Amino acid sequence: MNKRSLITISWITFIIGTIIFVFFVPEKTVENYITNILISAFYTFTIALGNGFINDYLSRRFSWVDHTRKRTILGVIGAILVNVILVFVLNYINFIIYQKQDFSKFFSGEMGFFNWFSINIALLISAILHAKGFIEEWKKSSRKEVVEQKLIAKSANAQFESLKNQLDPHFLFNSLNVLSSLIDENPNQAQRFTASMSKIYRYVLEQKDKELVTVAEEIEFAKTYCNLLKTRFEDSVSFEFKVNETDLKSYVVPLSLQLLLENCIKHNFATSTKPLHIKIYSENGFLFIENNLQEREQMKESAGIGLSNIVQRYSLLTKQNVFIEKSEDFFKVKIPMLTQKITAMNTQPSPESMAYQKAAKRVEELKGFYSNLISYVIIIPFLAFINYYTSPQYLWFIWPMLGWGFGLSIHALKTYGIGRNWEEKQIQKILDRENSKN
Repeated sequence: MNKRSLITISWITFIIGTIIFVFFVPEKTVENYITNILISAFYTFTIALGNGFINDYLSRRFSWVDHTRKRTILGVIGAILVNVILVFVLNYINFIIYQKQDFSKFFSGEMGFFNWFSINIALLISAILHAKGFIEEWKKSSRKEVVEQKLIAKSANAQFESLKNQLDPHFLFNSLNVLSSLIDENPNQAQRFTASMSKIYRYVLEQKDKELVTVAEEIEFAKTYCNLLKTRFEDSVSFEFKVNETDLKSYVVPLSLQLLLENCIKHNFATSTKPLHIKIYSENGFLFIENNLQEREQMKESAGIGLSNIVQRYSLLTKQNVFIEKSEDFFKVKIPMLTQKITAMNTQPSPESMAYQKAAKRVEELKGFYSNLISYVIIIPFLAFINYYTSPQYLWFIWPMLGWGFGLSIHALKTYGIGRNWEEKQIQKILDRENSKN
C-alpha cells in the first residue's frame, strides 16, 4: 500500500467515523469519538486491503485495456463477494465479540441495518479503487502507445532521409558516365552537356530534401533531362509528353521521373534503326512512364536502386502503390499522383494525436459510468437512512433505487460496448447482404 492510498483511506476513516459518531453514538464524548475512529479504521483498512488484493489479483490476470468487459464483470462479482464476507466478519467481531451483543439480533434491527449500510459503504470504497485502477491502466496504455508511435515515426523519417540521400550520388554517377562518353565522341557537346548538367544538378540539390513536388515541376525537370539525353543519343531516343493540364497541380516524389528515365536508358539499347521511344503521360490519377522493350544484355544482374528507391519512398508517404507492368513489347511504370502534400510522419497507422484522442474518449466514457455508480452507491444508502429514521413503515427509497438502478444498468451496457457490438453485427449483416446481391 503506497502513501497516496494510506492518505485516502485515512480520510475515509475520518469521514465515516465522524458520521457514525454524530448520528449513531448517543454519548458525545472525546473517548467515544476516539474509540469510534479506531473502529472505523479497523473497518476501512481491512476492507481496503481486501479490495486492493482482489483488484491487484484480477489486474494481473486480466488487463483493463485488453479484457475490459471480462475484467469489469469479474471485478463486480469479486467485489461483492469480498465485501459481503468482510463486512459480516468485521461486524461479528465488533458487535458479538467486542460489544458482547446477542447473536440472535445480528441480522435484524439496528445490527441488520448496519450490516446493510456497511456493505454499501464497502462497495463504494471498492468502486473507487476499481475506477482508480482502470484510469491508471488506460493512462499507462496511452503513454505506451504514444511512445511506440514516436519510435515508429522516427524510424520512418530516418529511413526516408536515407532513401533521399541515395539520389545525390546516384544521379551524379550516371551523369558522369554520360559526360565521359560525350568527351570522347563530341567535346563541344560535352561542354554544353556540362552546363546543362549543372542546371539539372541544382534542381536535384533543391528538391532532394522535399517529400513531394508538383507534377509541373517534375515534368519541367524531366524535359530538361531528356534534352541532355537527346544530346548524347540524338535520333536513337525519342520522348513524348502527354500530361493533362489538371494533373500538373498534383504531387509526386521528387526526381522520380529522372530515376525512371535512367532505368529506361540503362536497361535498353537504342540505335537509329531501332530507336527507343519513351512516353510520359497521365491517366486516372497516375503518372505513366512507358517505353518499348529492347532489353540490353547485361554482364551482371542489376540492383534496381532507382526503381526500388521510388517504391520505398511512396510506401512511406501513402498507401497507394507503385505498379510495374512488363510484356514482350513494352515496360511500364505507374506512379500515383497525390492530391495533397503530406509528410512521412502523417502516414503512420496510429498517429500520436489519434492515440491520445482514442484513449481520452474511452477514459471519459468510463469516468462517466463510474461517477454515476459512485453517486448511486452514496445517495441511495443516504436516502434509505433518511427513510428508516423518518418513516420506516413506508420504504419509499426503493422506488428511486430501482429507477436509478435501471438507468445505471443501461449506462453499463452502453459503456462496455454490448449494444455497440450488436449494432456492428447488424450493420455487417446488411453490408454482406448487399454485397451478395451485387
